[in-house]
Amino acid sequence: MHPDVTEMLTTIGIRADRESLVSLLNDAKKESLSVDALFVRLVELERAERDRRNLARRTVAATIGDCAALDRFDWAWPRSIDRELYTSLCALAFIDRGENVLFRGPTGVGKSTLAKNLGKLALARGYSVRCVSLVGALGDILGQESIPAAQRRIKRYLQPDLLILDELGYLPQDTRAGDALYNIVAQRHERASTIITTNRPYKEWAQVFPSAACITALVDRFAQHCHTMDIDADTWRGRPRGAAVTSTTRLQTKQRRR
Repeated sequence: MHPDVTEMLTTIGIRADRESLVSLLNDAKKESLSVDALFVRLVELERAERDRRNLARRTVAATIGDCAALDRFDWAWPRSIDRELYTSLCALAFIDRGENVLFRGPTGVGKSTLAKNLGKLALARGYSVRCVSLVGALGDILGQESIPAAQRRIKRYLQPDLLILDELGYLPQDTRAGDALYNIVAQRHERASTIITTNRPYKEWAQVFPSAACITALVDRFAQHCHTMDIDADTWRGRPRGAAVTSTTRLQTKQRRR
């Protein structure tokens, strides 16, 4: 009976897998569940499966990719980092308020890891997320063959509840790129949250976009409602594996880099 029933449930749009449905029907028989109780469990099973598929689809669309889990982040390694601020950001209230986040520090100190873990947390709580390198986003927009096509493509970066733009400042950009970033930030201003990771203070953003006249306005809008997390640390990539975080460890790391 079970194979027929599970097949019938599948044909009417039930997405739960056959094994789970068979298990549900067996449990219902063993526990002598009422019709109402059986339907409640079926709905719960189906809701869980739809939520799982929805999260998987949104995770692929978010393009976060691989990143170290947050529980592997060593908060004792940086000389200075505001862990309390990050903990408060994990509540994700900043997304509801349309506020921004800036992770700032030298290369290899965990800026992208912290940003992407916020993205993963947001996905798990039902928010839409898109994560991309700044160079990738601007190249995607400016690579369109016409202005109307570029305007349509920029919507890809306006729609998510949370947009993560990684690595501002690592490569110089031209005026058109500065204008495109300004349009993203300005149209998301006070409406949707944007996270940027960078190795540069605001005063040096004009050096990244040396010919763009809009950078002052861009910084003004982005920084107006922004949580800034500065990280002062040596690069993780130069750290001895399994080493305890001590002043001696940091000194040895610095000596190897010289």
